[in-house]
Amino acid sequence: MSDTTRTVNIGLIGLGTVGGGTARTIEHNRDEYLRAYGIDLRIAKACALDPEQAAAAGIPAEAFTTDWHDVVADPAVDIVVELIGGEHPATEIFEAAFAAGKHVVTANKALLGRNMERLCALAREHGVQLRCEASAGGGIPIVAALEYSLAGNRMLTVAGILNGTTNYILSRMASEGSDFADVLADAQRLGYAEADPSADVDGFDAASKVAILSSIAFHTRVTTDDVYMQGIRDISPVDIDEARKMGRTIKLLGIARMTEDGIDARVHPAMIPSDHMLASVNGAMNAVFAVGDSVGETMFYGAGAGSYPTASAVVGDVLELARAIARGERPEAEPEPFERRVAIRPIEELRCRYYLRLTAARADDALPAVADTLEAFKIAIAEARQVVDGGERSVIVITEEAREGDVQAACAELAKLASIERVASLIRIEDTAAWAEGAEANE
Repeated sequence: MSDTTRTVNIGLIGLGTVGGGTARTIEHNRDEYLRAYGIDLRIAKACALDPEQAAAAGIPAEAFTTDWHDVVADPAVDIVVELIGGEHPATEIFEAAFAAGKHVVTANKALLGRNMERLCALAREHGVQLRCEASAGGGIPIVAALEYSLAGNRMLTVAGILNGTTNYILSRMASEGSDFADVLADAQRLGYAEADPSADVDGFDAASKVAILSSIAFHTRVTTDDVYMQGIRDISPVDIDEARKMGRTIKLLGIARMTEDGIDARVHPAMIPSDHMLASVNGAMNAVFAVGDSVGETMFYGAGAGSYPTASAVVGDVLELARAIARGERPEAEPEPFERRVAIRPIEELRCRYYLRLTAARADDALPAVADTLEAFKIAIAEARQVVDGGERSVIVITEEAREGDVQAACAELAKLASIERVASLIRIEDTAAWAEGAEANE
């Protein structure tokens, strides 16, 4: 270590799964950071509500506090790492840290998905940085890839499996033929799903990540509220089996595409070709498929959550900030945050093929009534048939390409038919080839 190098002090708020992994990663690799990068990292202050978490993470008693204000106010702390999640008190932690001239590293996707523009502007105002690699893919280095490695491209599509819990559930349903509720209960028992799984299974977690990634990829502000969300609660073994017969696999996808009419930003179950790279991503793993006009198709694969994978991304951000601080220099302030400059295309304008499963109250006249209703909305049927599963009779309809708004309106009318009990599933058949439209030919 040269004479001009100084210790970089970290203030760590949150010592749960990710926070504990971050503390242990820094301590375990501290000598390597010093040897390889000339950076001496030290956790100067750490905060949690439970002192036992601090002990488990190896935090000495003199560095521990139960009050986050102590971390932010400590003059020795250079970088505040926020790993508690949620909106409050995380928002207040960001604001206080910026006001104190401290950089912030976070994995808080829920907060950033809705408030990134304001928080980035506040960081810039105070001459500090906000870094968030861990917020949109856990250990997958997709944020840095979009900001730097792929910056020479006009990005066309960012799509992928962005939630490990739902991918675990769908993977097990596909391999075992199990029902959603049974696999969810088992996932909760094993710790893959929270006691309240809504953020995962209803799509909010993935939508927050789509908002962050599409903002970076397309240089415009996209918030979680801009992203259409549909979860996986209605997916059944029948749907998975029908997809398999079509040569397709059902995945919960987060999709962001640049179109002539604006950004197409959505999270929903989709049928994709079973030979597509994303179809082979199973278990709790995540993958992001990024397409640029010059690079073409790329895929980033890895653990999207967990103690050490997420800590990897957190510490990577810390080290990037620490390079300058260790030399006694000040990292550049946060760049000017993106404002909304590209419209969000309404989900009603999406055009694709659709899979519908309708539970039939009366089998004799269900199909003709369904066909007449879809024809009234100018929705062409590519295939229609009845299936019986465990005594439940369903009508399966595969449409030709149709407009989302028309399909939604038609489904509302289908639900009113005397021969139909309910619209059990509506799944989009994704045209993955369209993701690369606009890419240059690889010569």
